[in-house]
Amino acid sequence: MSITIDNLTVEVDGPEGRTLLLDSVTADLDAPRIAIIGENGSGKSTLTKAIAGLVQPTAGKVAVNGIDTVGQAKRLRRAVGFVFANPGAQTIMPTVREDIALTLRGRKLSREEISARVEEAIREHELEDLADRPCHALSSGQMQRLALCSVLVGEPDLVIADEPTSLLDARHRRIIARRLLEPAAPQVLLVTHDLDLARHCDQAVLIADGSLAEQGDPAHVIDCYERILA
Repeated sequence: MSITIDNLTVEVDGPEGRTLLLDSVTADLDAPRIAIIGENGSGKSTLTKAIAGLVQPTAGKVAVNGIDTVGQAKRLRRAVGFVFANPGAQTIMPTVREDIALTLRGRKLSREEISARVEEAIREHELEDLADRPCHALSSGQMQRLALCSVLVGEPDLVIADEPTSLLDARHRRIIARRLLEPAAPQVLLVTHDLDLARHCDQAVLIADGSLAEQGDPAHVIDCYERILA
């Protein structure tokens, strides 16, 4: 799946006037596993939200496999799954099982098919003990695991995950990283501060001060990032 970013600029209104979040970013991303790295506030999350159609460009355009992120929102929602850095922002149903099932509603699936896919997802993500628990009673790490499960059960072509392991313990970080990086996974675009996870990706992008600073082989891009931090 190809992601084409053409001269993307994003500005927002603030109390002191317009703030530039992304400045003329141009990139072609088509690797199976892509890491986006950079310091806090550099524009990483804004870039991924623009790719998912959640942020409107001030100028330029973004296309995901030829789908315009502005003009074809319905097609984009079926193709792209987004895991927010704050998983509580996308957890809206009363229980874990219901929240996972919500992703499949509106599809041409029978009630039995939805139930079977939900139970399979619960097993795959080791959520059996939490399946009937109220979502508001989950820990932040449990909610992060649920958010990823709820996205993956919909079988999107592209998963965009903003810091998908940041709230997890060491065991579940390994499990989630393995799931995202396995060959059978959909294409994955990760925003991460975990440079070890970034090294296991096929392509990396470095965002600095709202601009594309470097892209290419993860080892090279991470080396550039570490020089900036030094």
